[in-house]
Amino acid sequence: MHPDRRRPKEGVNNEGPHPSQHPMDDANAERLRVAFRRFNPFMVAMWRLGLGRWMNVWPAGSGRIFVLGHTGRRTGSPRWTPLNYAIVDGELYCTAGFGTGSDWYRNVMAQPRVEVWPPGERWVGIVEDVSDHPERIRLLREVLVASGFAARVAGIDPRRMDDETLAAATAPYCLLRIRRAAGAEPLPAHPRPGDRSWWWAVVAAFAVALRARRATSLSRIRR
Repeated sequence: MHPDRRRPKEGVNNEGPHPSQHPMDDANAERLRVAFRRFNPFMVAMWRLGLGRWMNVWPAGSGRIFVLGHTGRRTGSPRWTPLNYAIVDGELYCTAGFGTGSDWYRNVMAQPRVEVWPPGERWVGIVEDVSDHPERIRLLREVLVASGFAARVAGIDPRRMDDETLAAATAPYCLLRIRRAAGAEPLPAHPRPGDRSWWWAVVAAFAVALRARRATSLSRIRR
């Protein structure tokens, strides 16, 4: 484990008291939920443009991000949700920070077969709620550390909180594990993610054409 992810001793906060020891109130939680809801389409668009790797170049700040493809429980339509995640003991874990009320959480509980899009790959997985895991706090801490600024915005500092404080602050959180679906066919990289990566070729071609046109215009002026 990376040294800056070492867990504080149980029941001991070696850094002394700090303000991020309690979950935010309902009003602030709702504001944060709305902010994420508005920002999520941008993140999904980055994946569809083939820029998922660039969204993960600063794990300490923006966190480690993947896009979860799931099915609407009422509409049956595909849905895409960017989430933070951590790979612990070879398995992918993420969390529903707004608890069982999150739309995407209710969707995957109704239909646990999902598409998982970490940067550069795409595979079929099965979601399982493991909130009652005996090592819940250890696993959840890893996910929160890997979430970058998102945990701190929610009023949680997973690097400094001891186990007891972290457990109290994340009581509503659901811990999820996603495993590769047995026997599932490998998914192609296209059409998603990266189904709009061809736009870059169009932009490049346009830039070349524009530059050639300017060069031609300058040549005519000089004559």
